[in-house]
Amino acid sequence: MARQLDEQIAGRFPVGQRLRVLDVGMGQGMQALRLARAGHQVTGVEQDTTMIAAARQELAAQPEGIRERMRIVQGDGRDTGVHFLPGSFDVVLCHGVLMYVEEPDPLLAGLARVMAPGGLLSLVVRNGDALALRPGLAGDWPGALAAFDTTAYRNRLGLDVRADRRAALTATLAGIGAPLHAWYGVRLFTDTVGDDAPVPADIEPLLAAEQRAGRTDPYRAMAALLHLCGVRGA
Repeated sequence: MARQLDEQIAGRFPVGQRLRVLDVGMGQGMQALRLARAGHQVTGVEQDTTMIAAARQELAAQPEGIRERMRIVQGDGRDTGVHFLPGSFDVVLCHGVLMYVEEPDPLLAGLARVMAPGGLLSLVVRNGDALALRPGLAGDWPGALAAFDTTAYRNRLGLDVRADRRAALTATLAGIGAPLHAWYGVRLFTDTVGDDAPVPADIEPLLAAEQRAGRTDPYRAMAALLHLCGVRGA
C-alpha cells in the first residue's frame, strides 16, 4: 500500500511539496511516521488509547524535526468536522477503518469536507466482492457459499465486521465530490498466510508479485483488500 500511495502522491503533487496529511485511524502510526519522515506535516487521529500510547512512544524516539511534523489527536474519524476546518488537508488516509463502521457514508463525506481542492483520498477496505475466496481456499465450503450473499464477515481478531463492494464505494466517492481516480488490489497471494508465518529470506519476489497482481486485471478484483484513491474536485 505504501508504494501505491507514494505513486499517487507523486502523480498529483509537485516533487518536494510539503503536504498536509490526515491519517484517520492511524493505529500505531507507522504510515503517519513514514510520511512525516518524508517531510510532510501529518496529523494522526486514533480512538484507541493503547494504539495512541504506542504511537507516542515511537514518535518520542524520532529526531526533533520529525516530532515537530507529526500531531496526534484522540478522536473518532466521524468527528473530523469538530477538529478540522474545511480544506485543511492535501492528503487524507483512511486505511482499515471502514470495516468497523456500520454506516460509512457520513464518515466519508466528512473526510471529503476537510480535503483541499485537488486533494487525494486514500481508502483501504475489505473487498466485499471476494469474501468467498478465503473460506473457499481453506476448504470451508459452507462458509464460502454464505459469503457470496453478504458483506458481513468475522475477521482474524474474532470481530464481526463488514466489507465494501467496489461499485458501491465508487458511487459514494462520486457523490461526495472525490471521484475514484485509481484502485488496486492488496493481499492476493498472501491473504491465507498465518500471522505467525516466517518472513521469506528473500521477500522481494513476493512483494513484486503482490504489486503486479494488485494492478493487473482480473487478479486485483480478487484481492482480500482494495486500495481506492479518490481526488477532490476543484
